[in-house]
Amino acid sequence: MSNSNSQNHASAQSNKLEIAIGREIRAFRKKMDLTISELAKLAGLSAGMLSKIENGNASPSLATLQSLSGALNIPVTAFFRKYEEDRDASFVRAGEGLIIERRGTRAGHQYQLLGHSVGKSISVEPYMITLTEESEVFPLFQHPGMEFLYMLEGKMVYMHGDKSYSLSPGDSLFFDADAPHGPEELRELPIRFLSVIVSPRFSD
Repeated sequence: MSNSNSQNHASAQSNKLEIAIGREIRAFRKKMDLTISELAKLAGLSAGMLSKIENGNASPSLATLQSLSGALNIPVTAFFRKYEEDRDASFVRAGEGLIIERRGTRAGHQYQLLGHSVGKSISVEPYMITLTEESEVFPLFQHPGMEFLYMLEGKMVYMHGDKSYSLSPGDSLFFDADAPHGPEELRELPIRFLSVIVSPRFSD
């Protein structure tokens, strides 16, 4: 019985989040003077799906939220802003982070978003990144702000700008994320590391 109540509570919380995200998307869309059809086209969605998302009747995937954030030129975390306003902390149990599909990701590369900042001036995005398959070509990332990596498991060579760093468990790397960066060589799988991205939040 308690399990059922727990599931109902989780469902209610999920719906509350969907409604909050939908309201934020609608607010940003209206701020840019876009119709549902116009924004849907920019984000590669159907107008019907976007309407459901805005009304809190559909749960958007993180990939969909990334498409919408790109179309609206805002960070993904902006969609969670109102939902987080009355919350002091983001608590994520082991293995329950939101799975994100980042551009250039492939099988064996998993990004889990572990929370999002509530602050007004900066955006903080902590990710748990797991690499389980060998690959010869890696995507290079480049974005505003700073990034902090902390190795938990495995070994890899990580590139930042024109330098390469050999990382083992316990090693960390803090760098300017404006320069191209990403894994260069996977030396010991599986690889697991924490990545925290800090960047200026777009002003309203």
